[in-house]
Amino acid sequence: MSMQDVILQELQAVEHQHDVHILYAAESGSRAWGFASPDSDYDVRFVYVRRTDDYLRLDAPPDTIEWKLDETLDINGWDLRKALRLTATGNSTLFEWAGSPIVYLTTETFSEIMEHTVPYFSVSASARHYRGIALSTYLKHLRGDTVKYKKYFYALRPLLCVRYIEANRMPPPVPFDTLLKEANDFTDEEMCAVHDLLERKKAAVEGEESPHLPVIQELISRQLQFAGDFTYSLPYEKPMDLTPLNTYTLSLLRRLEKTW
Repeated sequence: MSMQDVILQELQAVEHQHDVHILYAAESGSRAWGFASPDSDYDVRFVYVRRTDDYLRLDAPPDTIEWKLDETLDINGWDLRKALRLTATGNSTLFEWAGSPIVYLTTETFSEIMEHTVPYFSVSASARHYRGIALSTYLKHLRGDTVKYKKYFYALRPLLCVRYIEANRMPPPVPFDTLLKEANDFTDEEMCAVHDLLERKKAAVEGEESPHLPVIQELISRQLQFAGDFTYSLPYEKPMDLTPLNTYTLSLLRRLEKTW
């Protein structure tokens, strides 16, 4: 049985046990980003909807399902209402999931949902989100005597996302290679170093450490400076009006209830 089949079986089990309907499921993490190691696990994320009555209960069910976590599979998902609420307040996670190049399950309904989220993409919140990930990775993992290959990419990718947002004012693509092609301020030496590191990461087992790579360290430091300058320059964004999304979500739940 292929891993695709295993994952689909797990998703069917989620629907059966929790009485939910999964609208979308995709890979998130190194496999989606394009720098998985041979022993990388599968980070499966999904969006689900409950029956309408469940949203009216006083003892509302959890808005997150944490289904499986072992050496091979990491599967969890968000309730649609949680996903939309967070997206409407500037969270970039749903855009990340929706942009994954590895999709296990999708529906026309999910495509429709994502069309309604477009106006809620926040340049400011998204840029700060990615800059925060990169800075946290740098402070926690890139200042010791050695470094794990994957931690370099956990800093580089979000920094490239900030660059993309600055240039395009829209959600960044998920694959690292696509983001890297958009980088227009890397020197030839830096670009070669990144490509070399990418090949090392793909061949290394998870957790493998190495001495610092000065070119990569300097590149990350420079990009962190840019990300900080850019995010601090952005004006304050007023909270978006949730009325259109509330209206759409209610009508969607009523439609889904009739077909479920």
